[in-house]
Amino acid sequence: MSIIKLENVFKHLGNRQVLNGLSLELEEGETLAIVGPSGTGKSVTLNHIIGLMAPDRGKVEVLGKEINHLSGKALSEVRSKIGMLFQSGALLGWMNLYDNAALPLRQVFHLPEDEIRRKITEVFELLKLSDSAEKFPDEISGGMKKRAGLARAVVCDPLIMLYDEPTSGLDPVMSRKIDELVVSLRDRLHISSIMVTHDLRSAFGAADRIAMLSEGRVIEISTPAEFRKSENPLVREFISAQFETA
Repeated sequence: MSIIKLENVFKHLGNRQVLNGLSLELEEGETLAIVGPSGTGKSVTLNHIIGLMAPDRGKVEVLGKEINHLSGKALSEVRSKIGMLFQSGALLGWMNLYDNAALPLRQVFHLPEDEIRRKITEVFELLKLSDSAEKFPDEISGGMKKRAGLARAVVCDPLIMLYDEPTSGLDPVMSRKIDELVVSLRDRLHISSIMVTHDLRSAFGAADRIAMLSEGRVIEISTPAEFRKSENPLVREFISAQFETA
């Protein structure tokens, strides 16, 4: 069953056509990686899914609801089922990791403190953050910031996770650990995910399917094994450029 569906989506920003008839579906329980060169509409696609942008034409459905027609409480309800990991982790510098993770549970879901503590303890153990709960963002590494940002999203029990360049700025060892966490969350918590990434190693290691964008539309969507064997010249060029410069 498709839990996210973009159908013939067009979006014009400034003097540029960013999305140009993009169609894409995320199936329940899968991780879909969206790859492609800069400027092909990857992050704009995520912004449409969470309702920060509305298409000029086309349809965006999330959990069976056409999100660009929602507002107020109805939009907030859909968004409450979506977790987002931003490139930087987007942690608040004046809060320790525990309070960063607790923030949405306190301000959005209004949970009692004992329930908040239970949820955070469980997720911090899963993401190996238990010993760092009292640390502040400026006291931890880039990889730990990503994990802390991920913890803040996961404690809200999302049905869908969106990852915006989850391995950006990380060394290869930490990048692969983040990939493992994405797979673990899919397998253990049954979270469906979309991962926007420039890192093909991440896509090959963590995704069930890979969609490549070019000029605002999907030009290839397949399993990692099929993607590697694609005869599409743009796909071949993108793979070659990634691994020749790695």
